[in-house]
This record gives sequence, structure tokens and C-alpha cells, in this order.
Amino acid sequence: MVIIHVKDYGDLKLSLDWEAAPNTCANFVFVARQGLYQGTVFHRIIKNFMIQGGALEFVGKKLNYTIKGEFQTNGVDNLLKHERGVISMARTSDPDSATTQFFIVHKTSPHLDGQYAAFGKLVEGFDVLDKLANLPTNAYDMPHPLPMIESVEVIDEPEKEVETLSA
Repeated sequence: MVIIHVKDYGDLKLSLDWEAAPNTCANFVFVARQGLYQGTVFHRIIKNFMIQGGALEFVGKKLNYTIKGEFQTNGVDNLLKHERGVISMARTSDPDSATTQFFIVHKTSPHLDGQYAAFGKLVEGFDVLDKLANLPTNAYDMPHPLPMIESVEVIDEPEKEVETLSA
């Protein structure tokens, strides 16, 4: 279980799916336990689609590695669907470029299935998801003010080594 504490909005409580995406879960838990999500923001919000956050650039930090995404087009059979409340890793067009950015699906988006590494589901905080997803944004999908992640709390999750790639 992880809880994303969003300043002034509330908590997003998520259950991780280690079977669907063990390396992605290990990476997310590692980053959270290091306190690296503290002070990052939800920097991209598309109403009726998703909210995206976790970019370390907003707090002047950087990971020196990337991870292989666990999804069908990257050779991994991840059956977790991108339904409302699913958390998934964001990446560039390179399938092995995931680091810290993640997104939470606001409305079911089957076109993402097999394309991105889904790794858990929201179990509480759908009201917070809705509040965030309905924030006004600019032409670049950036909300103002930026909703800040105060911390990501990890509860009863295993400590597993992350399989990294070079940055």
C-alpha cells in the first residue's frame, strides 16, 4: 500500500500489483522511500484522461538510471488494464525510459493497455483524483497552481532491488 499525500487536496491510497509489474513497483517504492517524491507536483492534467506527476526536475533532482517498462509492446505480458484509478509509469517514446514520473487514470483508457506499465490501483481517494483531474489547465495541460505531492508513504511493501538500465 502507498499513500500519496497531496497538499490541500487529500490522499490517494493505492494498492501495488507486484505480479503485473514487479520492477516498476520496486522502482516506485525505492523512489518513495528515498523521499524523492517530496515536493514534486502534478504537472500535467488532462480532464477525463489522467493526472501526471512525480517529475524530479521540479525539485532539482535526477535519477541516474531508467527502467524497462513492463508492458506488451516491450515484451512483457502485463494484464493490468488502464481503468479509472490505475497508476502507470510515464515515459518518453523509448519503452525503456521510465524513471519517476507516473500517471493515474481518471477515465478508463483502453488505448494505453499494452503500451504503458500499469502497476497498481487506487483504493481510496477517488474524490481527490476527481478534484485534481478537474483543475483548470493551460494550453500545455499544466494546472495553476501546481498541486504539490507532500510525500509518498509506503506501508507494508517489500524492499526489492530495481533492475536498472543506463541513463
